[in-house]
Amino acid sequence: MDAGEQAPYEDQPEELYERRTFTIDSGQEPMRIDKWLQQRIEGATRNKLQQSIEAGFVTVNGFGVKNNYKIKPGDHIVVLSFTNPEHTEVKPEPLPLDIVYEDAAVMVINKPPNMVVHPGIGNYTGTLLNGVAYHLLEQNPGITEEELPRYGLVHRIDKNTTGLLVLAKTAEAAAHLAKQFFNHTVERKYIALVWGDMEQNEGTIVAHVGRHQRFRKMFDAYPEGEHGKHAITHYKVIERFNYVTLVECRLETGRTHQIRVHMKYIGHTLFNDWEYGGDKILKGTIYTKYRQFVENCFALCPRVALHAEILGFQHPVTKESMFFQVPLPDDMRLVTEKWRAYIKPVG
Repeated sequence: MDAGEQAPYEDQPEELYERRTFTIDSGQEPMRIDKWLQQRIEGATRNKLQQSIEAGFVTVNGFGVKNNYKIKPGDHIVVLSFTNPEHTEVKPEPLPLDIVYEDAAVMVINKPPNMVVHPGIGNYTGTLLNGVAYHLLEQNPGITEEELPRYGLVHRIDKNTTGLLVLAKTAEAAAHLAKQFFNHTVERKYIALVWGDMEQNEGTIVAHVGRHQRFRKMFDAYPEGEHGKHAITHYKVIERFNYVTLVECRLETGRTHQIRVHMKYIGHTLFNDWEYGGDKILKGTIYTKYRQFVENCFALCPRVALHAEILGFQHPVTKESMFFQVPLPDDMRLVTEKWRAYIKPVG
């Protein structure tokens, strides 16, 4: 992606920052870094760049610098910038938030199903970020999106996926967390119920994930890398129920719909994932009793069966290793118990 180019919202990966890199030419005269970047990043203001540099969103040769740093030939510059093409205003709303952990720098939230993470077309209110904005403004009435873009959001999960999200409460913390996501040092494990009895107990899926060539609201796997972005998912079987399997998925990269697309690619579409065909009976018998059982399961868990169970990262201030785990929400727990009982031998 070019320096001034932004992809549509749906193309953004789970990480909501993009990385731009520059290498200074051999003939470049010394120049302040903020001034040099302003000339090369479309729409960037000097003030905004200075705030980004101070917060640590800009590094030179791997290290943070001051605004008055003068670039020199051979310097390698990395700029992290928030990708927000819609520029939708975040209206603070008093919404219930399941806050798992919070301190002066970060907050970890357990997101419920059917909640969009941040405002966009068709979802301007009632999102998790509307609630976060209200929460942060109660603590610090002077905070603005200018100083803390998107109120510290550095990654996201789908509307119907439940589980853990980390948000930054300062620009410095946001920069630190964004770098961890780019460097793939954040630990993220999901629990998914998928169709079919998986052949292998564990494995790794490597296939680019990008927009579907025909159905533009969907994504697809491109194993040859001809489209999309590099994506890696590691999986491990937790429990087998003959027709469906409970699996653990560990993300090495964070692409939109990555787990859903990767599991479908290997023939194991997520249970009740209507966008990718998982809301139909893909494995099992033809008997009416079985069909009724599956339909009852769909009603019990009326969403894609995917939960962000584990989140681990380095604290941006203390540098301590932080680890969080939340249990399956009731809908996934109950549907798992129902499948377990269904295959249990009689007597």
